[in-house]
Amino acid sequence: MNIETPRRAATQPGNKKNIYSPIIGQIGEKVKMSVKINKLEIENVKRIKAVKIEPTENGLTVIGGKNNQGKTSVLDSIAWALGGENYRPSDATRQGSVIPPNLKIVLNNGLIVERKGKNSSLKVTDPSGQKAGQQLLNTFVEALALNLPKFMESSGKEKAQTLLKIIGVGDQLAAMEQEEKELYNERQAIGRIADQKEKFAKEQIYYPNAPKDLVSPSELIRQQQEILARNGKNQRKRDKVDQYKRDMDTLSEAIKKLQDELAMKQKALQEAKDSYNMAFMDAQELQDQSTAELEESIADIEEINRKVRANLDKEKAEDDARGYREQYQQLTERIENLRNDKTNLLNSVDLPLPELSVKEGELIYKGQKWDNMSGSDRLKVSTAIVRKLNPECGFVLMDKLEQMDLDTLREFGQWLEQEGLQVIATRVSTGGECTIIIEDGYVVGQDHPEPPKKEWKAGTF
Repeated sequence: MNIETPRRAATQPGNKKNIYSPIIGQIGEKVKMSVKINKLEIENVKRIKAVKIEPTENGLTVIGGKNNQGKTSVLDSIAWALGGENYRPSDATRQGSVIPPNLKIVLNNGLIVERKGKNSSLKVTDPSGQKAGQQLLNTFVEALALNLPKFMESSGKEKAQTLLKIIGVGDQLAAMEQEEKELYNERQAIGRIADQKEKFAKEQIYYPNAPKDLVSPSELIRQQQEILARNGKNQRKRDKVDQYKRDMDTLSEAIKKLQDELAMKQKALQEAKDSYNMAFMDAQELQDQSTAELEESIADIEEINRKVRANLDKEKAEDDARGYREQYQQLTERIENLRNDKTNLLNSVDLPLPELSVKEGELIYKGQKWDNMSGSDRLKVSTAIVRKLNPECGFVLMDKLEQMDLDTLREFGQWLEQEGLQVIATRVSTGGECTIIIEDGYVVGQDHPEPPKKEWKAGTF
């Protein structure tokens, strides 16, 4: 529901001539002031027979009475007189009346507004006697002031949008709230990921004794090959010892057999002995290195690497969780800063009421949303916002004021007086809080005009 009713200006762009321009020019300053109702006279509208009222200039004018006596008919008549045909009751003429409705309202800017005759034609007269029409009334009569329930029945967000548009920060605040919503959603997603990462990291197995880096099988095999090579060299040296020993034995036998070759063989023997001694001494100092540890490491390498990978996965999960948690905190700070900016923005503008604000697209008054406000606070908030919509309209029509107790009613009236605002309201009551009492279509205590008698002619039925 769109509760914003555009006010039609007295001058329409593109019109070559505006017949209301002279009138607006003559009463210019009066129209710009806060317009209120000085007097009203109503005859034969809905349940009203004849009513004359001079509303209080500032504060409450309470129209009291029992049900079905004509209280609401007074408000409907004012709305019709000032708001135009859109506010005309579907059955405007009082039932049983032979005279058409007659409405007359005198405004404090000097304008006299009348609707009378068979078609209830509108007549607007300025203090100098010049005529005007509905277009002039629309320049200073706020539509919602004539139909306050339309505002009150709108959604909380629509009320808030109306208020923000009035104070001129609607678009800016909407952009802030959209940014806040996006940041909130992003932070929520980041928070879920951070929670998942932290949970995943806690579930990972960790081996405190495992090395930091993965073990390379090729390196262990290389070390093993080097040891085997050194051991092979040692074995070759041992083989030489054995070979020299066999040579020595062979030569010894050859000496016995070959006396004639004794000298030569003795020399070869001596050389063999010398070589033997040297090789033996060298071999005595050799010590073979065991490859058992490397063989065990090679056999366990897959298990070691499994533990290393598990530790690396756990550290990665913890790092991821910390990263997402930091992002979450950063988004939280941005959201808080944005909310502070929104608060500062609303604090910097002129709101219609103290303690009235907008939070998350909802009207907030005294810390309560619309559905938690009391009936009296709703009326007060609605009145203040409607007044802010068009400061030139100094009156508001209000039905069913019985929801306020007498103390609240008194406080509401005092607030209206302080604000210089005129409210004409109805209340199902005949108590002393009522300004006037409506009974059977008349104001109690006023002289009642005699209803016209229908003249009968012979042969006429």
